[in-house]
Amino acid sequence: MPATTGSPAPEIRKLQEISGRLRITIIEMIHKAASGHPGGSLSAVDIITALYFARMRHDPKRPDWPDRDRFVLSKGHGVPALYAVMAEAGYFPKEELMTLRERGSRLQGHPVNTMLPGIEAPTGSLGQGLSVAQGMALASKLDGGRFHVYCMIGDGEMQEGQIWEAAMSAPKFRLDNLTVFLDYNKGQIDGPVAEVMNIEPVADKWRAFNWNVLTIDGHDFEQILGAIDEAKATTGKPTLIIANTVKGKGVSFMEHQIAWHGTAPNKEQTEKALEELRALNALTGGRN
Repeated sequence: MPATTGSPAPEIRKLQEISGRLRITIIEMIHKAASGHPGGSLSAVDIITALYFARMRHDPKRPDWPDRDRFVLSKGHGVPALYAVMAEAGYFPKEELMTLRERGSRLQGHPVNTMLPGIEAPTGSLGQGLSVAQGMALASKLDGGRFHVYCMIGDGEMQEGQIWEAAMSAPKFRLDNLTVFLDYNKGQIDGPVAEVMNIEPVADKWRAFNWNVLTIDGHDFEQILGAIDEAKATTGKPTLIIANTVKGKGVSFMEHQIAWHGTAPNKEQTEKALEELRALNALTGGRN
């Protein structure tokens, strides 16, 4: 999809402003915890923001509403982004965000559905979330197609065999109510994805498995929303949205740097990151 030009529409501006604030929150959370994964949280936050504030049917006051759309964060280490979005949406008080990874906190280092209402599945053991999402989508089909299921997987995670089992079986069951985002930031804990175990050609592989495949800039809200709408309009097959993203997006010294996959910033690094993000938000009104 082409890059967008001109002044963004009000819906796009709103999403840009929200994600701009949430990037600051993510850095503050991980610094406070002295532990976490900033790189993949910053690469994922725009997509999760678009889902929760523009396209998913959900109600923070009724997190167990049977007809809600579901979101499964299969790359569970990116959960600071999800927690930040959920707090912004009203699932729990924002003050609780600063308890990330503390003993007894509902906000553990990976999502735990038995601890925090609104979390659909416990994830973080990589490769499993897509199978869970597929099961939810199949249940929805059996129950009359009452809800849509969204899942986010990581590019390093795509090296797991269980991902490919789900990739084979979802088209068999014609799960057109399943939309999967690949957070394609090109880096995993051990190094560049292409060097650790190359997953290319991603689009060709998934098309061969009979998926509808779209490719977007995962930080362009117009493209994100357009892809979601196209996925929901597709019938007879699930959709994979390959979202090209930047690891550490928004913080200059974190961008594209594998070292920030799972390293918390110290005091000086946090101050520098927050200074950059606040300046960017002031300059662009939250635009990425």
